[in-house]
Amino acid sequence: MKKKDLKSIAGLTLLEMLIGVVISSIMMGAIYTTYTVVNNTYSQVTERAKISRSGRDIVEMMMRDIRMAGFKYILGTNTLGFPSRSYLKFVGGNTTIAESHDPIIIEKGESALGPTDGSESRIAIQGHPDEGSKCCDRIHIVYDDFDQNKPNQPYRRYKITYYAAPITDKDGQRYAAYKSLRSWIQTIDKDDGSWVDDCPECYIGQKIRDHIVDMEFVPLDAEGKVISPLPRPGDNPEARENLYKIRAVDLRITFRSKSNFYKFKGNKPRFVKGLGDRGHDFDDTKLRDSVVVTIHTRNIGGGL
Repeated sequence: MKKKDLKSIAGLTLLEMLIGVVISSIMMGAIYTTYTVVNNTYSQVTERAKISRSGRDIVEMMMRDIRMAGFKYILGTNTLGFPSRSYLKFVGGNTTIAESHDPIIIEKGESALGPTDGSESRIAIQGHPDEGSKCCDRIHIVYDDFDQNKPNQPYRRYKITYYAAPITDKDGQRYAAYKSLRSWIQTIDKDDGSWVDDCPECYIGQKIRDHIVDMEFVPLDAEGKVISPLPRPGDNPEARENLYKIRAVDLRITFRSKSNFYKFKGNKPRFVKGLGDRGHDFDDTKLRDSVVVTIHTRNIGGGL
């Protein structure tokens, strides 16, 4: 090859190659940073969606049950030979919460942790901001039903209980929400009965949602005011009378993410507001989100 032909061949110097490498590195770094930001944002949005979706499911279930509180089944005149109205004994007034048939009973404070049968500890999680008396409320719901396929007891009565209890496993200590269903057994030829938990449709301590931060129920009267003292059976006449003033229940459930959500704890604790003056500070990296609804009790106060 002639010397003049060699001079016409184009090429890259070492300096030009280094400049190309530097520019490519900058571009790759920008692309990776953009990917990381988008991926983190997507993960956070997904985590929020999971909490929201599961939160809606449990809230819808509670709404359906609370609206049934106080429902009475009236069969009326029939050719089946059944009584036209329920013959089931009503237990109310100066009695215990466990025995009561009142439509809605709400328990608050440390005594509300865990089920009513004593099968699980009611001790709050040590070190939890709610330790002592904050988390979580418990609600009992009683309503009637009818089943013509059970001639020995066609009129049915059920008690649903929602509560929270502490659990500990490989993921650490936390609260979970549970649901129980009991049935009042009183055959058509008896004048008395009892609550049982071994009927075919009954269940005790069925876990319905994990990673609960707080569960709050607030009874409201016809004017939307918080009822005080807290309606409940027992030896307090005013509290007993308030049981049938309930026209709605404010419900708040606060959930937290299973895994870390925030990258850093932050300079100050994150505050989760409750109903009224109830609220908690948290200084970890978990996401917490609350669902708040007002549920109207359609079957209380009708006079039947």
